[in-house]
Amino acid sequence: QVQLVESGGGSVQAGGSLRLSCTASGFIYSRYCVGWFRQAPGKKREGVAAIYTGNGSTYYADSVKGRFTISRDNAKNTVYLQMNSLKPDDTAMYYCAADTSPVVAARLEKMGLVPETEYNYWGQGTQVTVSS
Repeated sequence: QVQLVESGGGSVQAGGSLRLSCTASGFIYSRYCVGWFRQAPGKKREGVAAIYTGNGSTYYADSVKGRFTISRDNAKNTVYLQMNSLKPDDTAMYYCAADTSPVVAARLEKMGLVPETEYNYWGQGTQVTVSS
């Protein structure tokens, strides 16, 4: 049974940093797509960043480019989201998601971030709060 567990959320002031972790069990990160999404109260869930663990290709939403970095440690079955220069607008519940389909990987390469509906496995979320 595949499980994704996020950690690393918290409260920081604007300009601060946090590193989120997404650790998988039940399958090994080798050639999978992993995405980070976030959802603020009253807003739709949006894709933030994604990585294809097969070759390490990364993709970002325009709103976080230059501030967030997604990376993976295949030996630890963990994907990270390093978030720097945080803004109050980054406040949200952050979720990681994964999918093993090579079709999703191909779409990621072609389109950049893919919709949440493409992912089969989801974590429970971790809260990030940025105060001004």
